Amino acid sequence: MDWNWKRMRERHRLASGAPEPDERFESRWTSVDGIRMHCRASRTDPPGPPVVLVHGMAVSHRYLMPLAALLADHHPVRVVDLPGFGLSEDPGRIEDVGALADRLVAWLRATGTAPAAVLGNSFGCQVAVDLAVRHPDLVRSLVLVGPTMDPDAPTMPRQTLRWLRGLPHEDPSQLPVILRDFCKAGPVRAWRTFRIALDDHVERKLPKVAVPTLVTRGAKEAVAPQRWVREAVRLLPQGEMAVVPDSPHDATYSTPKELAALVLPFLERNAAGRPR
Repeated sequence: MDWNWKRMRERHRLASGAPEPDERFESRWTSVDGIRMHCRASRTDPPGPPVVLVHGMAVSHRYLMPLAALLADHHPVRVVDLPGFGLSEDPGRIEDVGALADRLVAWLRATGTAPAAVLGNSFGCQVAVDLAVRHPDLVRSLVLVGPTMDPDAPTMPRQTLRWLRGLPHEDPSQLPVILRDFCKAGPVRAWRTFRIALDDHVERKLPKVAVPTLVTRGAKEAVAPQRWVREAVRLLPQGEMAVVPDSPHDATYSTPKELAALVLPFLERNAAGRPR
């Protein structure tokens, strides 16, 4: 992990900026089936296909912003808050993976963002996979960063222990960002979303993904072990694997430069997408 204090402060600044605009990003809201969904959007879009980033469980767009800033030099970038998280409105219920993917589908169509490359982290990978399986016309390619849930650790205690084992390798400036998001989502939503994630058998969906997919894991993470990531790539029809050097689970925040060095070449190779 990059322990340079200047870069750590910059990562925290990027993560804490919304809803105020800065020189790179601004906040936008779109009404989707009666719910106002928030995204952090690049203000000046380079030519080429957009990249949509999808956050993990009980968090928001915020911890994805250090990676988003690097991708925005090359692609239009949109970092979405799923309903009930971050700056998006509460839908009045706790939604499962399919319902969250449907919200993302409606947002993609309402904003004219599709077809896009979709990058998910952790639980966000499960939402991204569900989206790609049921709506392949909206997705050019997928990037799955530290995907959950490893079917060999199908319980809350085992998954929690894995997450705790990786904490010493995470950037400590991320802690207030995550706590802020957790408090906004609330413990009930966080707990039930954890159960939803465990009940969603992503490994059964991976063989149905019809777009090129890059699966990454951090070299120092335990949430997505090497064996599980290799199995995920084997199940994907067009899968490839990369390991982020010296990285924990939240590579999007703690090691964004190293992750971007793997993601950008993949996005460029698949920029044209499949004929629609």
